[in-house]
Amino acid sequence: MDLDRLQKNLTRAGFAVHRFPTAGEAKAWLTRQWKGKTIGVGGSMTLEGMGLYEALSQENTVYWHWHTPGQATLDQAAQAQVYLTSANALAETGELINIDGTGNRVSAALGAHEVVCYVVGQNKVAPTLDQALWRARNIAAPLNARRLKRETPCAQGELKCHDCKSPQRICNGLSLLWRPMGGAGETVVVLVEEDLGY
Repeated sequence: MDLDRLQKNLTRAGFAVHRFPTAGEAKAWLTRQWKGKTIGVGGSMTLEGMGLYEALSQENTVYWHWHTPGQATLDQAAQAQVYLTSANALAETGELINIDGTGNRVSAALGAHEVVCYVVGQNKVAPTLDQALWRARNIAAPLNARRLKRETPCAQGELKCHDCKSPQRICNGLSLLWRPMGGAGETVVVLVEEDLGY
């Protein structure tokens, strides 16, 4: 894993990159950034494990359906000034990959916000785009299906993508970012030199 190469490629592509040795340092930085803002959060074991909902709620209005379930929360998150999420995989060549089941996380992250911020642990970094896509499909998605107790081959059998046709499949859409979306505000990637989430 070459985080220097990754940071250089992300910066060259137009992403604002911030790198931290620990999740605690990343969390402290994130909680200082957007005081008084509305913050939408996409489902993320990375962000949940960091305790960001509680930290960000101190001085912001945070919309996260994991903590306040319902369509209204999803709608408010999609309209928030800042949208915070993670990635299923990140290629050292500079591409971010996310797989989604319902589309709320992918669509909100591609929408127009003042800031879209991806927080990514080192375990999600792969050398190439093909390897990053493999990681998203064969590691992140099956682990999420297991967490959600889905009746899919990847949740119940071998940890890999079976390209199933199950009605409970969570791999319905894929987003691949080569560069920040045009027309939106700043797109930030926070790299953490620790393993976080799936």
